[in-house]
Amino acid sequence: MQVRRDYYEILGVSRDANGDEVKKAFRKLAFQYHPDRNKEPDAEERFKELNEAYQCLCDPERRQNYDVYGHDGPSSGGFQDFGFGGIGEIFDTFFGGAFGDAASRAPRQGESFRMSARITFEEAAFGCTREFTIRRSELCTDCKGTGCANGTSPSRCPDCKGNGRVRRVEQSIFGRFSHVVRCPRCGGSGSVVTNPCATCNGSGELNASRKIEAKIPAGVDTGNVVTLRGQGSLGANGGRPGDIMVAIAVEPHEHFEREGLDIHDEVSINFAQAALGAEMEVPILGGTATVKAKSNTQTGETVRLKGKGISEAGGRRHGDHYVHFRVVTPTKLSREQKKLFEELARTLSNE
Repeated sequence: MQVRRDYYEILGVSRDANGDEVKKAFRKLAFQYHPDRNKEPDAEERFKELNEAYQCLCDPERRQNYDVYGHDGPSSGGFQDFGFGGIGEIFDTFFGGAFGDAASRAPRQGESFRMSARITFEEAAFGCTREFTIRRSELCTDCKGTGCANGTSPSRCPDCKGNGRVRRVEQSIFGRFSHVVRCPRCGGSGSVVTNPCATCNGSGELNASRKIEAKIPAGVDTGNVVTLRGQGSLGANGGRPGDIMVAIAVEPHEHFEREGLDIHDEVSINFAQAALGAEMEVPILGGTATVKAKSNTQTGETVRLKGKGISEAGGRRHGDHYVHFRVVTPTKLSREQKKLFEELARTLSNE
């Protein structure tokens, strides 16, 4: 396990150094170890180490925690990188350069949309369609995304001469630095629109309201998400369009319960059917089926109807339908029925 160096040692200052002394030491060492100036193999790591130490010691609260607890204290250490994502962007913050410029011109995916669809049990089993209305960014149909009026084209940016970058001299904590930045006039494209399209005002894109049809495949269940690729907003800098994600919620069925691709249903039978056995029609998906309760059927016994459950999209897998029998005790008996049950009871008691 690597031992972390003391922050005061890294910056070469005493523990009672004031903020200006800390800043001065950091500026000197950061300038020395900046990878653009120092080509030693460990220069970048040294620069990161200096930055971590400076972030802690230049903040009074974090410095106090560090003085008391060391590296294990709350918010005493760790590479905070000034809220950015990596060392390259820190170089940009201090010195300028191509890191942030390249990131700003990188292709970015367009905005995605999340919708929800509440469907019936049968729709989930067999598939269905739903229609949504969204407002998304699209290419301007008049200028085809160029931003220019018909018959015209972009012209070379006069500020950067078509390069997309301009040189600036700025003052930072390290002194005066000359660096290259993205051209603010053309946004780094190297060209400007002199005769903008009247439809999109030169932006090359429009916000349009569209009706999108989503095909919900067979076999979906609550919690599934159907993704419509490329149906979201236009991407930036050549990035691909966003998506539409449809979250599925399936309404409960009056009789059926689902378990994966299988369906379970409870069917009530009377004493006579349970004792003697019987055939009956039971509901299944899309119709009915004949099942047989064998003689002496007890509550909880099950009949399996193979392949009568839910079919997965594409028909690769099929679930089964399970009929669970429940023997029902009658709540009202006619005089004749009661007499028959009394006779049956005497017979059963003799057994």
